[in-house]
Amino acid sequence: MIRQLLFVFGFLFLTAGASNAQGIEFFEGTWPEAMAKAKAENKIIFVDAYAAWCGPCKRMAAQVFPDAKVGEFFNQNFINLKIDMEKPENAEFAGKFPVRAYPTLMFIDAEGKIVLQNVGGMQVDGLIDFGKKAAGAGDKSVDFETEYADGNRDPQFLFDYVKALNRANKPSLKITNEYLNAQTDLTTPLNLKFILEGASEADSRVFDMLLKYRKEINALEKPETVDKRIEQACNNTLKKAIEFKNEALLTEAKSKMKAAMPARSNVYGYEADMKYYAAVKDGGKYLKAAQRYQKEEIKNNAAKLNDLVIQVVKAFPEDTKVLDQAEKWAKTASENGGLPDYYMSLAEVHKRQGDKDKARQAAEKARKANEGKDNGLTPKIDYFIQSLEGI
Repeated sequence: MIRQLLFVFGFLFLTAGASNAQGIEFFEGTWPEAMAKAKAENKIIFVDAYAAWCGPCKRMAAQVFPDAKVGEFFNQNFINLKIDMEKPENAEFAGKFPVRAYPTLMFIDAEGKIVLQNVGGMQVDGLIDFGKKAAGAGDKSVDFETEYADGNRDPQFLFDYVKALNRANKPSLKITNEYLNAQTDLTTPLNLKFILEGASEADSRVFDMLLKYRKEINALEKPETVDKRIEQACNNTLKKAIEFKNEALLTEAKSKMKAAMPARSNVYGYEADMKYYAAVKDGGKYLKAAQRYQKEEIKNNAAKLNDLVIQVVKAFPEDTKVLDQAEKWAKTASENGGLPDYYMSLAEVHKRQGDKDKARQAAEKARKANEGKDNGLTPKIDYFIQSLEGI
């Protein structure tokens, strides 16, 4: 039982310490700005309506929202917003969308209508399932299916259909190719926008068109919108690579990113390799990718090293070579940064290596580094040290 509790604690500690960049990316703007962004991107808004004193709200903020799986799904499908319902500046939103308990999790469309809502905290899998349900409820592509089957081939209708399919994470290349293949001039404003919207996967002819006509498309759309579509398309090809365990698709995703966004390609390549090899359970290739990432991009930055330690330990928690490398990085992060979180990451690595003495020593350093700080970490450190006796 002690071993089980220790494992659960260690996992929670790692996920709580993870960088928010791996989880949900919350929009920093106002509610009207979020509405405008939702309309522009044809997305639903996810709102975490919380109160500062709410315990379940804090738990979700620490353990659920930073989760990589949650972040991947929510960042792709929604505009995400956190709203403290008791702050005066949010009174207008609270009046329009009143809540009775915290947290209240809401999905609101770009017209301001609630698509779905739930009261109370959720775990990772429950939140993802809730998000999938909301995405399904907001799926507008079904409204187009009958009209398309009846023969409607109006260009604007087809464009809107493809947008709706993409929004619902449904295949859209068939409709896109059907339309573009019938065009004699691909440089009209609508056709250029069609190419941008239709380039949903990097391993496609439409994506190659996007690169060919990128200058003309940039004249119509913001360059950052084009860049976002490019990375989204590469990510979709990466997902296919993982789904089919196809390393050639991984290579193509990286190659297309290099051709389209060379300044981003190195980091993207390391991240793509790590995602792929983690998914296919190849610890050797995963470790090589992580080492290249650290050497070329992270170097000895303490905060980024600590995030990398958390990431690799979550990916391969029992791989001896991965843990040995994580130990070295965690030591460097602790020495350079000196924060209690960094020492606890090192303690967690030692625990997984089965060295309780070193784990205790690192935890004691965390406790010393945390002296005088009112962050609730001391009881967790004490519990960690006490539970080492069960190993």
